[in-house]
Amino acid sequence: MKTLPLAIAAFAVATTAAFAAAPVKTVKTDKGEVLAGENGMTLYVYKDDTKGMSNCYEKCAVNWPPLKAEANAAAEGVYTVIDRKDGTKQWAKDGMPLYYWIKDKKEGDATGDGVGGKWNAARP
Repeated sequence: MKTLPLAIAAFAVATTAAFAAAPVKTVKTDKGEVLAGENGMTLYVYKDDTKGMSNCYEKCAVNWPPLKAEANAAAEGVYTVIDRKDGTKQWAKDGMPLYYWIKDKKEGDATGDGVGGKWNAARP
């Protein structure tokens, strides 16, 4: 009966790994291919951030909502999880935090690219 506990353990590991994967995909926009969240909305990086640290809070975070990570999310390849100063977690690519833009309305929108000279669509 040792196989049943092993099967349960293997299932638990597989389920946890799948749940913790970065919720990112590539979509086509008029700006070319960009990274998007599972909802298909374009993701952005902020030039005022540094690797591993977000500098977008309060009104900034209202306009540029962070790509939130679950508490048990784990780094995978180029995708890492950073701790925000508000106690939440956020996905990052190559250490740079990822955000949505409040004015994008549908998959393929990339209207935040270049905003204020500080925001760029995240690239695969």
